[in-house]
Amino acid sequence: MRSILVEQDKAMLHVEDIHTYYGGNYVLQGVSLTVDSGSVVAMLGRNGVGKTTLIRSIIGLTPIRNGRVLYEGADITNLPSHKIARKGIGLVPQGRRIFSSLTVKENLTIGTRNKGHRWNLEKVFSLFPRLKERIHHRGKELSGGEQQMLAFGRCLMTEPDLLLMDEPSEGLGPIILKELARIIRQLREEGHSILLTEQNLFFALGATDYAYVMSKGKIVYQSLPEELLHDEASKHRFLGI
Repeated sequence: MRSILVEQDKAMLHVEDIHTYYGGNYVLQGVSLTVDSGSVVAMLGRNGVGKTTLIRSIIGLTPIRNGRVLYEGADITNLPSHKIARKGIGLVPQGRRIFSSLTVKENLTIGTRNKGHRWNLEKVFSLFPRLKERIHHRGKELSGGEQQMLAFGRCLMTEPDLLLMDEPSEGLGPIILKELARIIRQLREEGHSILLTEQNLFFALGATDYAYVMSKGKIVYQSLPEELLHDEASKHRFLGI
């Protein structure tokens, strides 16, 4: 496994040897990773290897049995999810999970926080102009790409410093993916940190600074994006490419 040295004082998020179960199923088997401040990190892997469980474990939705999660140096392991969110961690969940009966505006404002006044409707609309055009449409009336934009915007309205994005490319076409990658890079330039899980290797590597690969609940590979891109053996073995 390839690795790099991580400066602990730069770490926004540090996941340390976590073990998570669903009932009797041993899902995460000693997972460790680091997201530095102002960086974008990808967790890659095939469907069912534990990527969503990782996100749920970090945000407090699935209990961690062993190990710990540190956010800005503080232990947040197994805190209630609403307390973790208040510390500055936002979630863009797999499947978007927007409120289908609410309008775009209502979806965006329902979780608004005024902690830093960095994000408001106009700033979200500047990032996603299509949402402004659809401001009075209900969630169920949006396309898949528009729903993903809405889920992303709703997360930003909670004023996060760290964004957790679970399979953001799922079901999206090439044009929307290119725009999403651009927005992720823009948020990094503005100082946000992002951890995203993905099956889409080429989308992820085009938007990230560092990549991990998970298989059967364990980290089996980690490297800079360009190294993984040229490692044909590991792509074939762990990602089926």
